[in-house]
Amino acid sequence: MRIKTIKAYHVVQPFVDGPYRMSKGRVAAAFDAVIVAITSDSGLTGWGEMAPLGNFYSPAFAAGTRAGVIEIAPHLLGHDPRALASIGRLMDTVFKGHPYIKSALDMACSDLAARAAEVPLVTLLGGRESETAELYKVVTHGTVDAMAALAKRIVKDGFHRLQVKVGGNVHDDIERVTAVAASVPRGTVIFCDANAGWTPYQARQFADATRAIDYTFEQPCTTIDECMSVRRSLDKPMVLDESVTSLDDMLDIHRKGAADGLTLKISRLGGVTRTRQIRDLAVDLGFMITVEDTGGAEIDTSAMAHLSLSTPEERRLHAIAFHEWVTVRTASNKPPVSGSRMGIPDGPGLGIDVVPDLLGAPFFESAAD
Repeated sequence: MRIKTIKAYHVVQPFVDGPYRMSKGRVAAAFDAVIVAITSDSGLTGWGEMAPLGNFYSPAFAAGTRAGVIEIAPHLLGHDPRALASIGRLMDTVFKGHPYIKSALDMACSDLAARAAEVPLVTLLGGRESETAELYKVVTHGTVDAMAALAKRIVKDGFHRLQVKVGGNVHDDIERVTAVAASVPRGTVIFCDANAGWTPYQARQFADATRAIDYTFEQPCTTIDECMSVRRSLDKPMVLDESVTSLDDMLDIHRKGAADGLTLKISRLGGVTRTRQIRDLAVDLGFMITVEDTGGAEIDTSAMAHLSLSTPEERRLHAIAFHEWVTVRTASNKPPVSGSRMGIPDGPGLGIDVVPDLLGAPFFESAAD
């Protein structure tokens, strides 16, 4: 099997609930997605998707993804898409760094490899560990009353896991989280996610003032060492997210004992293949794991679901259904959500049926001679 054609599409995906807000005025109105279709000489097509959350969340930006895909894709023509490690090395050879650009291409090859084997992608990722994964919902940054009201609404809708955005003015965030915790039933799982917004001094102020609240602290500071300095005086679990950009980062976190859990973002790590590699080793080292991404619709959410459900259930924290965040559709089916749990679509590969007409005209197309 060889790669015959590669197409890339640009799809802006506005949020259902309006702008997504984080601390320090960071806001995004939509996911700005690149969707890739890789077709083999056997006629099968695999799909991949990458969408950054604005230009402020990670070292990735949508225009850079589009430009990079145009640079990398022609080098993949004629190669076996099932040789995922070889495809990864080739991309690294022809284009240094920028793993987020390679993510959709690797995802499409992963989808194509599973479709060729006539099995769901979850099978190639280690096997299905459970039928569904528990979902969490985000309480975005806002006023105290707005955040408490949103938390109440989420719980009323049947969700039991909240990620509460913090990382702004410390004293205001103490008030916000206190109000959110008081507004939801006892036993609701709360993660306080600062998105690397604080200094260690600020993070310790917040942690000290909120000791009576049961929550998991997520990425309080920018670097691993800064987060570790907070963890030394912390009496709560800690999860790192933005700090996990490579296998070396994960191993450094393990050596230092800097976290109890990791949030692995597919595009941040360069695709499904490398996320699976880091996930498997992290599980063996004892970490709790969340697998998700920086954004996207049905394609990317399906990849997240396959990686989540192939993570041992006792090591899995939760998942998120990004396709429910956006107003546009890219496929005729989607990862199934029932209540607060998400499964994977039936069928080989990612299991979804992408509808090219929903994507518009490709901005790039290349074919083997």
